[in-house]
Amino acid sequence: MHRSAFLLITAVGEGVTGLFLLLWPAVPLALLLGMHAAAPETLLVARVAGTALLAIGLTSGLAQDDTGSQALRAVLAGILLYDVAVAVVLAYAGIGLHLAGILLWPAVVAHAVLAIWCVGCLRLTRLPAAP
Repeated sequence: MHRSAFLLITAVGEGVTGLFLLLWPAVPLALLLGMHAAAPETLLVARVAGTALLAIGLTSGLAQDDTGSQALRAVLAGILLYDVAVAVVLAYAGIGLHLAGILLWPAVVAHAVLAIWCVGCLRLTRLPAAP
């Protein structure tokens, strides 16, 4: 299940998305939700979300070489929660709120696939035996 590859893909994907949300929030909002004129409050919240994604990306990148600690399991559990929640929230945006940009459904599928991959990584991450 190549945990290092999973963490690298998460680091790059969330890091790039986070940078876009932080620096140019209107771009990902248009691509994901089809919003072409966002209120200043929406742009501010998008920037806060971008900062959180940068943190997830940084944490994933730094955890990439961990071979199986309790901290790695915590990082993977957090990423799993994030991927599942984002897939559900974005699907709700498309189905329930009728918001959809060109990248909405690919993002839903990507986060669902990443969540499944993350479950596999968690299952293979065993804690070291106690001394």
